[in-house]
Amino acid sequence: MDISEYISTIDQALGARKDWLEKSELGKLKENLRIFQVSYASIYNIYLKKKLIDEDPYKHESKISELEVPETGSFNEAKRIEQLTIRLSNYDNQLDFLVNFYQLGVDFLNLDRIKRIVGLIRYIDWTSFSPDSQSIMTKAVADLTNQSKAGVDALTLSIIGESLSKLSKTTAASMAALKELNIYYRECYKLSVRQSVTQSMSAGEATLDNIKKKMSSAMQGKPFYKELIEEIIKEDYAGEGGDLRESILNTLKVKEDKPKTAKQAVDFKKILLDGIVVIGGASNTLGEIITKITDNNAVLESRKKGFFEAIKELIRQITNAEPEEVVFNIERMDDTKGVPVKEKLYFRQFLSDLDKKIKILTSFCRGPAYNKLSAMSEDQIISYLERNIREVQNFHKTLSAIDDFFKATASAEDRDKIKGIKPDLSALKNTYVKANQLRYEYSAQKEEEEQMRSLGIAPVNAPNQVPAPPPSP
Repeated sequence: MDISEYISTIDQALGARKDWLEKSELGKLKENLRIFQVSYASIYNIYLKKKLIDEDPYKHESKISELEVPETGSFNEAKRIEQLTIRLSNYDNQLDFLVNFYQLGVDFLNLDRIKRIVGLIRYIDWTSFSPDSQSIMTKAVADLTNQSKAGVDALTLSIIGESLSKLSKTTAASMAALKELNIYYRECYKLSVRQSVTQSMSAGEATLDNIKKKMSSAMQGKPFYKELIEEIIKEDYAGEGGDLRESILNTLKVKEDKPKTAKQAVDFKKILLDGIVVIGGASNTLGEIITKITDNNAVLESRKKGFFEAIKELIRQITNAEPEEVVFNIERMDDTKGVPVKEKLYFRQFLSDLDKKIKILTSFCRGPAYNKLSAMSEDQIISYLERNIREVQNFHKTLSAIDDFFKATASAEDRDKIKGIKPDLSALKNTYVKANQLRYEYSAQKEEEEQMRSLGIAPVNAPNQVPAPPPSP
């Protein structure tokens, strides 16, 4: 096969591989990166709650236009916590940008961007996660993680363990997909150099210096990768070139997926019940938030109380009268219109509603409500799960508005007494996001099984689904 024929053949092979990457590998990569980001965010928020690092005051002000791997150098031990705070906050922001804003498409990505993504994934070595690691950041974060396990409840330990496991698994899966993409972009780069520069060169002309000079005019703006240019010279002009080209074409071949004959049955109810347990874990965070916002309200109320207010309060206590309702004028985002709206919040009623929700959520963690839900049908459980996720999301929005209200209303003298709840709100968000993921996983697995059945492929050991009576938890 001469060079012209090879160029035509590899062009077709790259077209087929691009189609395969878009239809298969990129979807898997996006999902693995999403799980990776959520798992890291869960651990990061535990570090914040345990006060092992500080909240970065500039976290929400940073603007990211391109992925950048955070600092990896050694620490100034006197400023260790401060530097870890900045690095881990930056890492959280970079992962959020990668998953939620980056264009993970074949036409957008390239060798440089793949290198940046690889750098982020390897920033902390989750596959060999140990305080004895040679990696400065891996060692530091492993130390933080061990500290975060001290004196925590079983649910938090479970979240840490599960997050570390998912970070390790999704690292391996993401790196495998990125390797496939890297192969594609390397050969695309080499093809473009051949088409624009080397195709018309003789063996004597095809040197690094000559190719570099011609590239500067024929391929303006394209980087010069010495390693890949050397590969072109070997493949197109060396004696072993034919074998090398054949090997590359074999590497680029898209493997045909073998038809699946059977698949192990999925315990769909367990996925939903796991979601129930996860959303139940929000009770701990909401309990901590109640304490903080109650204290914040006390700070504001102490400023208002003059002599007559104190007498009225004393009379209420003597007569066992209900305390007066506290009304806040808060501002929150209207999701339907996408604009902020002002509304009145009756604080004591809100606390009462929140306390009731905490009691319900607490019972989900293998309590009475969990046992009742276990006896329900899948449709009943998913409806109950969706409702509670939605309610926790609404509490999150309201609590965020309350946090802003306290910070804006407190006097300059009292501002230091106001307890911020941003880390708690982040932890709460991660909880309902994780519960939502299980809900999506249930729907995806259910749809896949239905498609398999439509093809006449029944899952192995499919459990008999017997509808249960619908008790109300």
